[in-house]
Amino acid sequence: MRKKKSSPRKTSPDPKYGDVLVSEFVNNIMKCGKKHKARKLLYDALTIIEERGKPSGLEVFKKAVHNTKPLLEVKARRVGGATYQVPTEVRGDRSTALAIRWLISYAGDRKEKSMSEKLAAEFIDASTGQGNAIKKKEDTHRMAEANKAFAHFRW
Repeated sequence: MRKKKSSPRKTSPDPKYGDVLVSEFVNNIMKCGKKHKARKLLYDALTIIEERGKPSGLEVFKKAVHNTKPLLEVKARRVGGATYQVPTEVRGDRSTALAIRWLISYAGDRKEKSMSEKLAAEFIDASTGQGNAIKKKEDTHRMAEANKAFAHFRW
C-alpha cells in the first residue's frame, strides 16, 4: 500500500434545521457556488409542503429521501471478453447520494412553475411512494433482479 487512505469529508449540519441530510441536499442543488440560493430553494420547498397541509416539511423530505434510496444496483463487469451487468449491494452513503441526485433531477423535469414548487411536489410524491424518483429506484431494483444470474461474478 503506497498511499494513505483518504478519509471521507464530514458535511457540517444545516444552520436552520441542524441536519446533515439537509446540508447534503443543499450542496447537491447548488450551482456555481451559490449556496444561499440553493438553501432558499429547499427552505421554500419545505414551507410549500407545510402549506399544502402536510405535518412537517422536514419529515416529508426525510421520508422522501428514505423511500428513494436504492438497495441494489448493477455494475458492468468484463469477464473474458463479455460484459455482464452484475448486481451489487449499494453502500449507505452512495444510496443517499443517488436518492438525492434522482430527487433533484426528476424535480427539474416537472411542470410546476418554480424549482421550489417542483421540489415540494417531488418530495410529496416520493414520501407517498409515487413519482419518477421512486420509479427510477424500482427500475434499478428490477435490473438487479433480472441479472441475478450473474451475481457469482461479484468479487
